[in-house]
Amino acid sequence: MSDILTITLNPAYDVSTSVGTVTPGPKLRCEPATYDPGGGGVNVSRAISRLGGVSTAFVALGGQTGAMFHALLDAEDFEVAQFEIEGNTRQSLAVIETSTRQQYRFQLPGPDWRPEQTAAMLEHLRSHLTRGRIVVMSGSLPPGVPADIASTVNKLAVERGSRLILDTSGAALVAAAANPGPPFALLRMDGAEATEVSGRTFTSPAELADYGLELVRGGVAEQLVMSMGATGTVGVSATERFFCRPPKLETLSAIGAGDSMVAAIALELSQGMSLRDAVRHGVAAAGSAVLTPATELCSKATADEILGQVVTEEI
Repeated sequence: MSDILTITLNPAYDVSTSVGTVTPGPKLRCEPATYDPGGGGVNVSRAISRLGGVSTAFVALGGQTGAMFHALLDAEDFEVAQFEIEGNTRQSLAVIETSTRQQYRFQLPGPDWRPEQTAAMLEHLRSHLTRGRIVVMSGSLPPGVPADIASTVNKLAVERGSRLILDTSGAALVAAAANPGPPFALLRMDGAEATEVSGRTFTSPAELADYGLELVRGGVAEQLVMSMGATGTVGVSATERFFCRPPKLETLSAIGAGDSMVAAIALELSQGMSLRDAVRHGVAAAGSAVLTPATELCSKATADEILGQVVTEEI
């Protein structure tokens, strides 16, 4: 059994293509498409494999698109624990406009979950939350799943000796920031999400670190990782505050950068590394991901090269 488990409740069958110009009205003749299994936790497992690690992906799949999704997973280098759901797994479309290099991203909703399905998922998940395991819950939630489901999963994880890393957004992140406890092992968000949750504006790493420390002291999470995009990433715990600054890089596609960061952080923590080292590796992995087109994730060789150029500052 692997030391890392990823959880994806709302995966997406990702379709990527390009077209000269995006204009309303006429048919747009696109280039041949590429197909990838997407969704936060799945992408984290894919990135962990590319970084030389091993994980198990707990994925909720259903319908014809779920079958196509699982066929794509068969080509990946990690174990899959499938939870069968009602309805079709959602799809997403990413289109690059080659005339401007702008990228358009369209996300379809996933199927609605009934309360009985959520309860069944939690029971199915329980056996995978083994002692000492790093668990990464990442991505959006399907319609019908309670916004505070991550706190429920975290309680199960703590009871069974696992440690939960959470990377989500929207109402699920708002609920996570009000987590009544036990604290998440690590909570990741970016500056814009911190603004959405708190109602404040953050203009510097120090201001973002102050907010992160509030969440740590409030028992929301033991550690916070807070990204400021290409500028760098803040790391916060009860005992340290630092900022990891990457070198300047040309962005081809931002898709997968956050998932690559979380993958590297989870991998380093599972190997007993410090938060500081884990975030440095995370920044390097995210940097390698933005250098790849479409939905491509990180590259270990490129991440290792970037790692030596990441500067860590106390804040």
